[in-house]
Amino acid sequence: MPDIELGQVLLRRARAAIAEALGVPTEAPPEHPRLAERGACFVTLTLDGQLRGCIGSLNAHRRLEVDVRENAVAAALNDSRFAPLSKGEFERIRIEVSLLTKPEFMDFADEADALAKLEPGRDGVILFNGCQRATFLPQVWEQLPNPVDFMESLKRKAGLPAGFWGPNIMLATYRVQKWKETTQHA
Repeated sequence: MPDIELGQVLLRRARAAIAEALGVPTEAPPEHPRLAERGACFVTLTLDGQLRGCIGSLNAHRRLEVDVRENAVAAALNDSRFAPLSKGEFERIRIEVSLLTKPEFMDFADEADALAKLEPGRDGVILFNGCQRATFLPQVWEQLPNPVDFMESLKRKAGLPAGFWGPNIMLATYRVQKWKETTQHA
């Protein structure tokens, strides 16, 4: 079960970090003992139900407090798919924080075997092919519930043709605890 208290702290810290980066007055974010532990998270921003930014870490390489702050600011200002978030948009965004488990590499014989081993809706997937890499959070299964479509889109995200499969492909899976703001802040 998700830790509701931790989730609320992470959401408030993400919002406070974005506010500070935009020069918007904000309250000091709350504390939580897990913030001092290493953690990997993704921060996803939506505006009017549409993706507005998503940046994260796949490996727990820094304290969770730093990871959520840096990823929140990066999702708001540095996601190359979008212009930087404006002050006018800030109150209208909804924030979601996904806390990742440690990725585990999969064993599989071929693409069909890999697809059969995935758990739609539960597995986040990282695809590696040499220096090409891409990931989809488990939430992406909501838009791509068919494993074949999911994998084809993941390959395209990594810069590979949808039908590509080669001997250097590696896959890793992870799970998330996720929390989303329930209301807009406007």
